[in-house]
Amino acid sequence: TFGAVVLIFWVTGPYGTAERLAAIPRLGFWLVLHAVAWAIAVTAIVLVNTLLRDRIPGLGRRMALGTLVAGVPVGLATNAISLATFGGTPTVLDLAASIATGLLLSALFCALTYLTMSSRQAEALSSVPAPSEEERADVPLLRRLRPENRGPILHMTVADHYTEVTTSRGRELILLRFSDAVEEAGGTQGLQVHRSHFVADAHVERLLRSEGKLAILLKDGSEIPVSRSRTEAVRARWG
Repeated sequence: TFGAVVLIFWVTGPYGTAERLAAIPRLGFWLVLHAVAWAIAVTAIVLVNTLLRDRIPGLGRRMALGTLVAGVPVGLATNAISLATFGGTPTVLDLAASIATGLLLSALFCALTYLTMSSRQAEALSSVPAPSEEERADVPLLRRLRPENRGPILHMTVADHYTEVTTSRGRELILLRFSDAVEEAGGTQGLQVHRSHFVADAHVERLLRSEGKLAILLKDGSEIPVSRSRTEAVRARWG
């Protein structure tokens, strides 16, 4: 994906680069610029997604915020690379244009990252078999979900006054206290790993360390924090 983006900019030569740079220098220019911009944007998106996972429900909303956060540093970095290549003195208009370009690049990288993560989530969800009638009867929570979302529960998390329920068939917000949702999960094999997260056995990829703390990597690529009080139980179950 990264290579395709660089190739498009190299061949089309936007922003006057086709006229001002020969083919090989132009390739180097766009390669460096996109590598720096991509690194900044992805870092910002990952940080926002990690730090605000418990506060902002929905991957798309967190990544959109990450795009806004990355826009200014990406714009300033691309402006610095352009000045180093072509020279000149930066003006307020130049900086504003660079920041606008940075937002566009960040949005592009955000969209590509979101599509990649969504495909991983879809692949993970599709690998879980549909529940039998007996299994559904053991899980009262499923009756609160739309019929098309009724599948094995994989993950539940707090979302303000709602509980976000992820099943093998989709994701849905329901107006229910998290503690009640966990109780209604019934026979679902899993564990409440945090005050705002319940994870099913079938959705655990592995345990890992994140910022010095225990976390769970889910099969859709998400990382879920583990409370200190639940560390022993998590290690005993999935370690």
